Amino acid sequence: MLKKILDAAAAGHFPPGDGSVTVLPQPNTRDAGVIAFSAHAVVFTDQDPDWVRAAVAAAPADVFAAPMNPHFLAAFADRTGRRMDTIDLLSAGSRLPGDPPLPLTPVTDREHPRVLRALAYREDVRVWTAPGGVLVLGRGVAGRWECAVEVSPDSRGRGLGRALAVSARHLLPEGDHVWAQQAPGNVLSVRTFQAAGFRPMGSEALLIPRQP
Repeated sequence: MLKKILDAAAAGHFPPGDGSVTVLPQPNTRDAGVIAFSAHAVVFTDQDPDWVRAAVAAAPADVFAAPMNPHFLAAFADRTGRRMDTIDLLSAGSRLPGDPPLPLTPVTDREHPRVLRALAYREDVRVWTAPGGVLVLGRGVAGRWECAVEVSPDSRGRGLGRALAVSARHLLPEGDHVWAQQAPGNVLSVRTFQAAGFRPMGSEALLIPRQP
């Protein structure tokens, strides 16, 4: 169900903006969290939906902001025994035809640091390098395609990040979309993905299992 909501949003069809909260089961044991669209939030968790709704209602914020309020997110993390890093801007871009604009070299070493890091959050992880940069593509929340880019300090300011983000759109299966998360304070990353044609979808707070 969560994947259907995400696919619809990426195609421009968002949940109703009526201030309501949709509570869904986790799509897998790894992924739990909150996605806030315009005046509609989706909480995906295996916790009791009645607890979720009561905790949202107890947050010291109006109905539109409550699901992303720190009061609710802290209670959510305590309830699940998980932790949260940040609230991200969530954006998505559609597939582009043809070849990527950069020469990309696949990384086959599964012990590569970027591969290992991505495997903690995604399946079907694929990593490519370009001179001065790295592109990661994999299936993340609810099986959606997600990408991340990294540009070395001495290669910044030349449009490489944008080219890597555009490349991710060329590497998708036909008819699919790719998602990306950016910390709102990381303005360079936000601008990079928007320049690459990624459209803002909403905000996302993922709850990550704590390490033993």
